[in-house]
Formats: sequence, structure tokens, C-alpha cells
Amino acid sequence: MKQITLFLFMVAIIFALSLVSCDDDSSDMARIQVRLTDSPSDYDAVLIDVQSIQINFSDDDEGWILLGTNKGVYDLLQLTNGIDTLLADGSVPEGTITQLRLILGEDNFVVMDGDTLTLSTPGAQQSGLKLKINETLLSGITYVLMLDFDAARSIVKAGNSGKYNLKPVVRVLTMAADGAITGVVEPAQTAPVVYALQGDDTVASTFASDTSGMFLLKGLAAGSYTLDFDATDPFLDILLSGIAVEEGVVTRLDTLGFQ
Repeated sequence: MKQITLFLFMVAIIFALSLVSCDDDSSDMARIQVRLTDSPSDYDAVLIDVQSIQINFSDDDEGWILLGTNKGVYDLLQLTNGIDTLLADGSVPEGTITQLRLILGEDNFVVMDGDTLTLSTPGAQQSGLKLKINETLLSGITYVLMLDFDAARSIVKAGNSGKYNLKPVVRVLTMAADGAITGVVEPAQTAPVVYALQGDDTVASTFASDTSGMFLLKGLAAGSYTLDFDATDPFLDILLSGIAVEEGVVTRLDTLGFQ
């Protein structure tokens, strides 16, 4: 009985690892990180309750993709002078992203002269704050969407009621955080392991497909790399040096023939 239980446990582990491996090796996905920052203001604190972040590749209200969101209450005034924090991270198909939606919860407050006042956010709570974006995402590239939240302009006093509304004024800055290298090897059956090297350091590695011969090295910082193709016997290894990588660019190599 113990042997059967151990066998089933090992099968479950192998299955789970295979799912992780398939996800990591996906060659048709881009990665998005959403980060939050703020400009200085005169308040003691501005607390916003982030519940979810979604993106859309169309201009309508269908097709929203939910990113893995770090839910919580964030003090905007702790995110000034170049400081930011990660709100969401996820893999999405390549294509042109058109919208981002920020959905807030109910725990939004402003602190003034030591007093904590509730901020009313009816619009952002119900349908979410929609921000227009026009950025083409390429597979293998990581993109950072920086939400620059203007706290000073986002807090509006509601007449003489003594209440305050939160009407978010947010600017989205999009930037590519890294680059990638892709290519094809022939014959595909060589199925080499491909290493991206800088000096003696291995920065990234991947396998070339044994059916198409395609490989993709992603998450590479801008710079110059040496590629080491470790082929299966009886094929000879290939070493390529001086391969340049730029942020936001997928460097495409000519087809490599193994002997």
C-alpha cells in the first residue's frame, strides 16, 4: 500500500512539473508587470484599495484578461520620488493592448492633519477605472505598465459636506523591460540546449523544439551575448558571439545548420 501511495504521489509531482514547464516554455506569450507610483502631494497619506487589474486587446467591454494582482491597500505617498511597487504580473498573448482596468475596493482613505477621512469611489468600485493604452506586445518580451497616480488631483472635496471623493487621475507609461533572441536550427532533430552567456555567466537557457527547431531566449537585459548551442550526438556544437539584444526588440537569427 505504501508503494502504491508513493507511486501516485510521484506521478502527481511529475504532472505538476510538466504543467509548469509548458507554461514557462510558451513561445507566443508576452509578460506584463503593472507597477504603481505617485507624485508628491500635501496630504499625510492617501490609501487606495486595489482589488484587481485587467487588460483588454479590444475597445469593447468583452475580452478582459485578469492579471495576477497583489490585492491590498497602498499608501500613494510612500511611492514618490522614483519609488514604485508591483501591483500585477502575468503572461498574455502577443498583440496590441488597448485598455487597462483598475478596480478598487471600499477601503480608500485620505489622512489630513491627523484626521482619517473616507474617500467615496463609486465609479472605480462598480466598473473599474478604464485607462486607454496603445502598445503592441511581442512574445518573449516583458513590458512594464507604470501607473502614475496623481493623488493631489484625484481627491475632490464634495461641496460643503466635509466629504471627499476619489476620482482617480492616472497616467500610464509603457516601457519594455528586456529583450529576446529567437531563431531556428536545422535539422530540428538536433534539439540543442541553447545557452545565453555573458562572460562566464549563464544568463538564460532553453531547448530548441525537436519538431520545428525553433528556440526563444527571453527575459534578456540589453547587451551583448554569446550563444552556446549544445547539440545531441553526433552533431557538433555551435558557438555564436556578439549577439546584440535591445530592450523591446526580439533579435531574430538566421537559420543555423548543424553538421
